Amino acid sequence: MLGVIRRRVASSSPYPMLLSQSARKFRSGSSAAARVSSIVEKEVSFHSGHYGNVRNFSHMTPGCWANVKLMREVFCQEATMQTWRRPFSSDSGDNVDVVVPPLAESIADGTLAKFLKRPGDRVAVDEPIAQIETDKVTIDVSSPESGVIVKLLANEGDTVEPGNKIAIISRSADATTHVAPSETTSEKAAPQPTQKASEEKKAPKAEPAPAKEKPKAPPAPARPAGAQSSPTEPQLPPKERERRVPMTRLRKRVATRLKDSQNTFAMLTTFNEVDMTNLMKLRADYKDAFVEKHGVKLGLMSGFVKAAVNALQHQPIVNAVIDGDDIIYRDYIDISIAVGTPKGLVVPVIRNCDTMNFADIEKQINAFAKKANDGTLSIDEMAGGTLTISNGGVYGSLLSTPIINPPQSAILGMHSIVSRPMVVGGNVVPRPMMYIALTYDHRIIDGREAVFFLRRIKDIVEDPRRLLLDI
Repeated sequence: MLGVIRRRVASSSPYPMLLSQSARKFRSGSSAAARVSSIVEKEVSFHSGHYGNVRNFSHMTPGCWANVKLMREVFCQEATMQTWRRPFSSDSGDNVDVVVPPLAESIADGTLAKFLKRPGDRVAVDEPIAQIETDKVTIDVSSPESGVIVKLLANEGDTVEPGNKIAIISRSADATTHVAPSETTSEKAAPQPTQKASEEKKAPKAEPAPAKEKPKAPPAPARPAGAQSSPTEPQLPPKERERRVPMTRLRKRVATRLKDSQNTFAMLTTFNEVDMTNLMKLRADYKDAFVEKHGVKLGLMSGFVKAAVNALQHQPIVNAVIDGDDIIYRDYIDISIAVGTPKGLVVPVIRNCDTMNFADIEKQINAFAKKANDGTLSIDEMAGGTLTISNGGVYGSLLSTPIINPPQSAILGMHSIVSRPMVVGGNVVPRPMMYIALTYDHRIIDGREAVFFLRRIKDIVEDPRRLLLDI
């Protein structure tokens, strides 16, 4: 007998199964009759109707040599096996590679801003290891496993792409065993400056002659007062007092977009002034009740957002944008709020402002402000927008000409509130006044529509009751 081939079809599974045959090669013994066969059967069962039953068989004969090659083929029509693995890591035994996570659909790479951990530091699962700067946001790279950082595979300032390895983490290493190499490297690097310093100290001593020759120059001051140094030799500040720092990706992106805006749009700015008396009185009268009911303070920005929404509904051309040879009229109102952060300017977008009340707008503004300061704004939260509001008044700006934020067609600038003498009813009285500015793309928006838009905002802010009466 040359072998045993057995086939089984599992009756418990609705899908047909095919078990490959086991090929065996036997070497004959002393007597064929003395062969005693034994079958070792290994069964693995998968239930719930997904993978059926699989049985593997091998035939062993005492006194004979068997070479068993087992092949299995399992066919399933519907279900597929899915294996869960922790994202952004590459496992290779005890070591785990930390890789750059996906950034965003529109962002292909980023700059490795800094490492938050160093070799020898112990990290926990999901603990930030490094920060990657993109054109819009800063993304944290978290540890996929708990362990000790063995090695850093990239340098700060390098350009990295999703999937690039930046560090190696050991699961079983001890943090104390890795601190010493980092210290030795720093100690090895330390003597170099001392050697250079010693060479620099020796260098001046080796050149005493130039110092003695310089006294020959004093006869020059004996010249008349009119014979001074020629204007062709300007006195420039020493280079030692200057610092060259590379721009961050966010700053470069802001600079590029603003310059593109100046080169693309035919920008023109119109101004007006607003009496803030009634809006400030409204906030003072209802601020306590507003906080008690909605859990957020009533600010002035929500009033300007509501006024801008009403003005956009009256002047829809301001909400439109040029695309090639066409004009796109947008039937939704998404207002961007410019927020200044230590890392740069970010512009999160409040979606569907026309469906929101004062409380919803204030909550959204506060949430965006917190995320902007923490650097946790996402790409989706800053994409789009039909009009931008920039409040330079929080920094004390009295008047400015804001730059349009592409792909929008206008930007509204708010400024500081200053008490100025105004004529009211024939009398000169002090009033809290604010200058407002509208920069618009003159290719699509005429001066008439721009002035009407700004005047509508002025009317609503000076008399918020217009929002209730829709007049």
